[in-house]
Amino acid sequence: MIDSHCHLDLLAQKKDLRVALESAKAAGLTRIMAPSINPESWQALQALSERYESLLSIDTALGLHPYFLTCSELEKPEQTLKESLRQLEAATANLHHSVKALGETGIDGHISVPLALQKEALHNHLKLADKVSLPVILHHRKSHHLLVEALKLANYQGVGVVHAFSGSIEAAKGYIERGFYLGIGGTITYERAQKTRNTLGFLLEHHFDKLLLETDAPDMPMCGRQGEANEPRYLSDVVDVIRDCYGVPLKEIVSTTTVNYTRLFNIDAGSEA
Repeated sequence: MIDSHCHLDLLAQKKDLRVALESAKAAGLTRIMAPSINPESWQALQALSERYESLLSIDTALGLHPYFLTCSELEKPEQTLKESLRQLEAATANLHHSVKALGETGIDGHISVPLALQKEALHNHLKLADKVSLPVILHHRKSHHLLVEALKLANYQGVGVVHAFSGSIEAAKGYIERGFYLGIGGTITYERAQKTRNTLGFLLEHHFDKLLLETDAPDMPMCGRQGEANEPRYLSDVVDVIRDCYGVPLKEIVSTTTVNYTRLFNIDAGSEA
């Protein structure tokens, strides 16, 4: 199994990371994508990918998460963003071998970060992703229409993944038509998430080749695990729901999502054989 979205640097603040990764490997994980949140996390994640490469493969992404575009009322967010974007472009000029994408970037409709700032950051990520031919990892919350608008405005020609997807069938089709993949995570482990479960049923039948598995650890706890830090080993909870609710064999879930991941992030398929 591959966890396509796990914040390893944040998980390390809550858990013994070696223990967590050993548990993940024991649960059947072979690979993890670790998206970043700010410039400080880029090198930290790259160092983690080297430190634990004997346990499992860790891919990383360079990005500016919308949550962290502002840090205090005293700073000048526009100036800070400009400098961070400059650092992002410089980092893409000499990529660490673990870097397979740009992100996490996107738009969140529930935070106090100015929407204009989020849009500017996203636009620059998309233009840079096209320039360096890397996929993007997109964050959304009450913002599907704004993400589609941003993709059009940037005339984005590349691919990517909408992580923690929880939208309608129409929203899903809109992204897939643009070449995007959809990350499926802990939301589907909750019975109340009927809309997302209905959409997933449609996707499994018609667009299984566009689905990825994810935990978003240490956040987004699985049903029954509320109150504790999420971990990549709990990816099996997502797989179990897909198997039990939709009748898809475990082997097919793992093999298909693994192929999807390697295709999206341009990973040598032989490394996951």
